[in-house]
Amino acid sequence: MPPLGVFDAVSQGTVQVGSGASYYWAGKVPAAQWFAAVPFGLNPQGINAWFYSGGGLKLWEEVYAPFNLVPRPQGNTGVQMGGWFRKKMETIADYKGLKMRIPGLGGKVISKAGGTVVLLPGAEIFTSLERGVIDATEWVGPMHDLRMGFYKAAKYYYYPGWHEPGACMEVMFNKKAYDSLPKDLQAIIDAVAMETNMWSLSEFEAGNGAALQELITKHKVNLVKFPDELLESLRKLAKETLEEEAEKDKASRKVHEAFKKFKEQVGIWGSVSENAYYNVIADKFSLKG
Repeated sequence: MPPLGVFDAVSQGTVQVGSGASYYWAGKVPAAQWFAAVPFGLNPQGINAWFYSGGGLKLWEEVYAPFNLVPRPQGNTGVQMGGWFRKKMETIADYKGLKMRIPGLGGKVISKAGGTVVLLPGAEIFTSLERGVIDATEWVGPMHDLRMGFYKAAKYYYYPGWHEPGACMEVMFNKKAYDSLPKDLQAIIDAVAMETNMWSLSEFEAGNGAALQELITKHKVNLVKFPDELLESLRKLAKETLEEEAEKDKASRKVHEAFKKFKEQVGIWGSVSENAYYNVIADKFSLKG
């Protein structure tokens, strides 16, 4: 199927199963965006906790039901990188006029900052960046970015990936086909989707460190952290964007409120667990370059 034709193909029963990222269907289902990635939102552990134990998956099923679809999480990229830029990014003003390949809610934040969002399939990104058709792109993380060769076309590699702190990929089943299966086979494909979700995240976590080291040592990439002031400006714009998107329909508002509530709940625990732990060990790691 065409890259952006999967949703309709599975919905209509042209094919029984398809995969993708739910923010690609925002034009048809605005609420779908929250199930892929939310700027300054939940990390991979948080998003999985929301899906499997916090009611997120039930909401996702509710949103997709009118389209004859049954969704399942099928992979997570982990916290992504902020992207490849042909120029330094020092203040929010640097986004004005910037042409960037970035999908989803993160793209809407860039638009609000004055940038121009350009949606491109993966095969066209490198050439567009190299030729200056776009000024910047985000993709995934070091392992995949290395394979794409973006270091040959852009000088600065920024972090953190505020726009996709735990991007979830999806598998969706045609509801009629899914419901026609006996319960044991439904349980099997649900379990396979969950296992694939965990496998995918494990692959990214295992491979990104070595790939980042190679980008720095072998390809002399300029690894740069977004300035704190710039990140704070993006955070404010993200909050405004999310509220605006939530106003598009009742489903979006319902999902947004549920997401916010769960994020706050998880954040309280995270501040005394993961965050506190990483603050202690952060100075023990260093990049070799």
